[in-house]
Amino acid sequence: MKDFETDTIERGICNFSQCGCAKLHVTDWLSDIKSTVPTQDIIEVRFKNTRKDYYVNVNNLKLQVGDLVAVEANPGHDIGIVSLMGELVNEQMKKHKVTLVNGELRKIYRKAKQVDIDKWKEAIAQEHQTMIRSRQITADLKLDMKIGDVEYQGDKTKAIFYYIADGRVDFRQLIKILAETFRIRIEMKQIGARQEAGRIGGIGPCGRELCCATWMSNFVSVTTNAARYQEISLNPQKLAGQCGKLKCCLNFEVDTYIDAQKDFPPNHIPLETEVGTYVFFKADIFNRKYWYTLRGNSPSPQVEIPVEMVKEIQQLNRKGKKPEKIIVGSTVNVKNELDTFHNVVGQEDLTRFDRPKSRSRKKKRHQKRTSNRKPDTQ
Repeated sequence: MKDFETDTIERGICNFSQCGCAKLHVTDWLSDIKSTVPTQDIIEVRFKNTRKDYYVNVNNLKLQVGDLVAVEANPGHDIGIVSLMGELVNEQMKKHKVTLVNGELRKIYRKAKQVDIDKWKEAIAQEHQTMIRSRQITADLKLDMKIGDVEYQGDKTKAIFYYIADGRVDFRQLIKILAETFRIRIEMKQIGARQEAGRIGGIGPCGRELCCATWMSNFVSVTTNAARYQEISLNPQKLAGQCGKLKCCLNFEVDTYIDAQKDFPPNHIPLETEVGTYVFFKADIFNRKYWYTLRGNSPSPQVEIPVEMVKEIQQLNRKGKKPEKIIVGSTVNVKNELDTFHNVVGQEDLTRFDRPKSRSRKKKRHQKRTSNRKPDTQ
């Protein structure tokens, strides 16, 4: 049993019923609520990595989360793990794409037998070698595509090849060669860089598992405007995720920032005063404050101005008036900040003991030893 658990974990479809370690795992928070409305017994079944689908329990099998089942496929049958049952399945079907055959859901045939499990394990063992060989064939054909993963069907009659490509690829010759090489039915499925990251999984810079591998099923386009609204520095290395695209989490709070800035004045307009011209430096959105610096002075103190006061000054400037001075809550002197800054990180540097010690320090220690040494007495 231990080898089977290891294989399924590596394949991304852990068979533990309540561990919650599977990708896109869903906690059934409606498990203790019984519905009075009779509904069709629909079961959510998960396969390799992030692939899920929904099937009808036509034979009224007594199933529970974590059971291995043989389900209808085209052609033959596939082996999957029951991941969700009950009322929450209907809600999940609204989020995920459901496969229909002639307008109906596919069926669950039976609980997986030992013969089905053995054949399934053989298919799992062949996936990695098949992926490596298919990549070699793709390189020989000089196709502009990357095969990221291979998933065998439970009965070993079909394999799904997941690939990434920037444009359209004519892989008709590739399918012929793959079918002749592996003697199976070939299905090519194109995925994006975010879907590939979700299938592979990993840890993000936040220290948590990737959102695309844990709970995200729909991917929305992310633009640099989301970073601009949140006053985030446009650093490609910081904004890009492990997939090489902009991080999906940039969209999580952007609506809150947009709502908070609805009544904010434009920040590209300088503020004219009798003292001088103040230009925008940065914004504290949720505290509704702008920071300005005086043009021409270097370094210049940063002036904190409430948003309402910025509106008033801009209105005066439109009328051709300039306020004598800006009454502010606080100022920050850049020079003082630089003077009081101390780099304490280097004191705890792991390589500090590898640096050669200075000779002057050794000389001082030698002089200290000789001065403390007592004179010889006869």
